[in-house]
Amino acid sequence: MSETPKNPSPADLDRMSEAELVRLGTELDEVDVRHRENRWPEGVTTRAEKRAARTVTTWFALSALFALAFAVVYIFWPWEYRGEGEDGYWLYMAYTPLLGGTIGLSILFLGFGAVQFTKKFVPDEVSVQTRHDGLSDEVDRRTIVAELNDSWKTSTIGRRKVMGGFLGAGVGLIGLSAILPLGGMIKNPWKRGEMTLAGDGTLHTTGWTLASDNRPDGLPAEKVYLGRDTGKVYPDGHPPAGEGRLERIRVDDLAAGGLETVFPLPASALGNFEEHMHALHGSRNAVLVVRFRPEDAARVIKRKGQENFNYGDLYAYSKVCTHLGCPTPLYEQQTHRFLCPCHQSQFDALEYAKPVFGPAARALPQLPIAVDNEGYLVANGDFVEPVGPAFWERRS
Repeated sequence: MSETPKNPSPADLDRMSEAELVRLGTELDEVDVRHRENRWPEGVTTRAEKRAARTVTTWFALSALFALAFAVVYIFWPWEYRGEGEDGYWLYMAYTPLLGGTIGLSILFLGFGAVQFTKKFVPDEVSVQTRHDGLSDEVDRRTIVAELNDSWKTSTIGRRKVMGGFLGAGVGLIGLSAILPLGGMIKNPWKRGEMTLAGDGTLHTTGWTLASDNRPDGLPAEKVYLGRDTGKVYPDGHPPAGEGRLERIRVDDLAAGGLETVFPLPASALGNFEEHMHALHGSRNAVLVVRFRPEDAARVIKRKGQENFNYGDLYAYSKVCTHLGCPTPLYEQQTHRFLCPCHQSQFDALEYAKPVFGPAARALPQLPIAVDNEGYLVANGDFVEPVGPAFWERRS
């Protein structure tokens, strides 16, 4: 045991050297150091030490290199969809594997470097400590700082600038790689683009806006069918010409009490498989079409101003929950409620899909529908309120 006072005053602490503070902290923490040996002697650099330093530095350098490669791939690699046989198909197919491979190797090499650094440079020590509960006092705080400084010095990383630099670069770039994908989520929600089957990029539009008489792009309304997803897939990536994924539906395709999920299907996109996939992938496009039994249709309470949105006993509502945007795919036929499985919001289908349980505070927007002269169900305009959760400029 040392002659260091057990309960030193602040003046005593100021007079102590860092080595004495380390020893004091060890004793106060009731740590019994059974064995401690530095890996390499101070002031002497051997070939073995240089070889060990090169090995660890190499691992850290590879970690930094692959983390940087991840950032480069994420920002500059062509990621837009390409079908089989199209130019750039293999570049598109390599995008995700490259992201996973580069960040995975970066973390792996950082781990290798950390393990090798611990084995080759951190002093070999065996200690036993008795743990106690309670707050730390001034002595503990002063001594732990000294112990951390001692750990930094005895690890020798402070004087190994290249190794430390690559370690910092690897850790920093891995952290950057974790943050970088968030940039893909940042966008101006009011920057209008071309009106497509996913809307124009703003929160007020969907694929159904193509049927609006007041389209933001000023173009005339298109005829938009209610399209049912057939689930067709083509392993070779080449659907036959004129064959699509969505199909039009008629009134008689829905049985009384039945429910169907539909997507916008413009007349100009009939038989266009790629456009159908864009409609399916539009995040706010899904719509629920329910056909009530005659006795239930007589009980429907319509929303003010939307009395003509239905077609007979057929009603269409957005499938996007107004709470946090989850799908509401469940329909309880006996209680006539749409159910959101994420946070258990429930909407009364017989009363303009207003919320009756759970955190949702707004009714599901209703899509006006009609039937064309061929008997197919079509959108009779756009939603009159935004689809999905709330945002600052939303008025309904």
